[in-house]
Amino acid sequence: MATKKKLLQAAAGSAGGAGLNVEEVFSTYLYDGTGATQTITNGIDLAGEGGLVWLKARSAANWHGLYDTDRGINKFLATNVSNAEISAANTLTSFNSDGFTIGAIENSNFSGETAVSWTFRKAPKFFTCLTYSGTGSAQNISHDLGSDVGFLLIKRTDNTGNWRCWHRGLPGTGSNMEFNQTGAYETSTTIFNGTDPTSTQFSVGTNSNVNASGGTYVAYLFAHNDDDGEFGPDGDADIIKCGSYTGNGSSTGPEIDLGFEPQWVMIKRSDNTGGWFLIDTMRGWTNSSGDDPFLRAESSQIEYANPYVKPLATGFQLQTSNTQFNASGGNFIYIAIRRGPMAVPTDATDVFDVDAEDSGSSNNPPLYVSGFPVDFALRKQTNSSANWAAVSRLTGTNYLQTNSTAAESSVASYEFDYMNGWSSDAGWNAAIYSWMWKRAPNFFDAVAYTGNDTAGRTVAHNLGVVPEMIWVKNRSAAVEWAVYHKDVSLGFLKLNTSDAKIGGYVFGASSSNDDQSATNIILSSGNAVNELNKNYIAYLFASLDGVSKVGSFTYAGTTLNVDCGFSAGARFVLYKRYNTTGSWLVLDSERGINASANDPVLYLNATDAEDSGYNLIEPYSAGFTITGNDVGNGDYIFYAIA
Repeated sequence: MATKKKLLQAAAGSAGGAGLNVEEVFSTYLYDGTGATQTITNGIDLAGEGGLVWLKARSAANWHGLYDTDRGINKFLATNVSNAEISAANTLTSFNSDGFTIGAIENSNFSGETAVSWTFRKAPKFFTCLTYSGTGSAQNISHDLGSDVGFLLIKRTDNTGNWRCWHRGLPGTGSNMEFNQTGAYETSTTIFNGTDPTSTQFSVGTNSNVNASGGTYVAYLFAHNDDDGEFGPDGDADIIKCGSYTGNGSSTGPEIDLGFEPQWVMIKRSDNTGGWFLIDTMRGWTNSSGDDPFLRAESSQIEYANPYVKPLATGFQLQTSNTQFNASGGNFIYIAIRRGPMAVPTDATDVFDVDAEDSGSSNNPPLYVSGFPVDFALRKQTNSSANWAAVSRLTGTNYLQTNSTAAESSVASYEFDYMNGWSSDAGWNAAIYSWMWKRAPNFFDAVAYTGNDTAGRTVAHNLGVVPEMIWVKNRSAAVEWAVYHKDVSLGFLKLNTSDAKIGGYVFGASSSNDDQSATNIILSSGNAVNELNKNYIAYLFASLDGVSKVGSFTYAGTTLNVDCGFSAGARFVLYKRYNTTGSWLVLDSERGINASANDPVLYLNATDAEDSGYNLIEPYSAGFTITGNDVGNGDYIFYAIA
């Protein structure tokens, strides 16, 4: 949303998110401990707006560290213990306008450790925090969340005391749980005074954990959006859900419809013992059957992995019979936060990059440096015959080959838990390149789904516009890659071959309609895109002004300027002849798009080494130029990035 619109909403006294995007109020940020002061820049304004920073070492059994702007710097609490607030210099030393700074002795900043931070900014209908003093008698505490409460968490700060919480999914009125314990919910009226929080206040009873006379307390309040969140560019989106589900005891567990794709989820069994499980996409939450990294709020243990939950484009699904996640008849509560970004990118360098493996100590790891978290990448050794690898955050260590029909395989060293790139096999080879994309509205999206063999199948996506090109691959079987392109009607292309357009019903609702929609991709039946119980991945591409262009051209042997609407030319060009056979040509400015000279080209459908024998395109400020006799006359589709 434009800044002007946000200011107008704020001036009008909007009670909601005032058009804020989720990336402005929440961040999962990964970092390595240094044993020295370091600043985490995550884009969250804590200095001006206030909020909570939650830190946890991933590779060491250290305490959680919770810091908030109401209590101030260098004062931390740990969710895994009942201890009072600890004041210690050189822990979290400042709340900044774009993140925070941590000191040398913070539990999650010891040298050699990996760590995660979760930052919650104060914002109406998302999160707030406050402090209050106990009276020993039941009292009401006012809050400024601006909506009904979804989850309320309270901790005594001046003395020991268990963390107490309320969740809207708990049975009964005023029910509560202990956040630093694994037990089931309780119905005691001495915690929340037998009442549920409202949109303006919550009540605390006489229990010393929440209201001892003279005691000091902090409360964290999380909202629940129910089609009233008012977030996003149009001010109409939800970004946080606090809900519950009933387990079925099956490895095909309940599917939770959030109305958005989550990036962070906390799950707890409420009717019996069970941990407070924390999972997020930055640390490796995938749609594959591999292990997903979990941390537990009530435990200091290191990160561990189990394939219990998978993210979906509209929510998440349990994929285990483990009783802490999916006991038959069991009751479970959760908090889920929407995946970002929600803002449409304006600079292609924020969402796409090309990089060769780098042996420099500052860039290794990751081997491939992008400057942003990578959601999809292609990888290829350029100086010899080698397979392409197509990898994604959604599929984790699994990969596909664009030059092959092979089902997915796995490489344990494929890692996406970096803020500025991704890594592959150990070692270094400067001839191995990676082309990297970030998921962003109107630019690129990735969707994992399971086939149902039903013609006209719709699969939800979060591209935000109608996709103009789609790549689909059956991950479970040796089947061709199927490609939809808006300018190749009533037919499809195969990414792994040089074949011309194939006439047939693969994309679309019928054999005479292959149109796609701004909310769903539309598929036929069959093994290419929708075989029963097979796993698939779809990559969706769109034209975005000044950033990317999906289009077509006809070349007739004379110089042709392909106008993509760019201002400084194309950094990446993929094009293919489709009226007859023709390879998928990959060119980029990193390896060279040369004026009046040959261009190093790779073929996405082949293992061939880089070929510099042809002059295929020329630089052109608005896009790229086709010239010379090295390009055959015919009809072509293309995809270019500025």
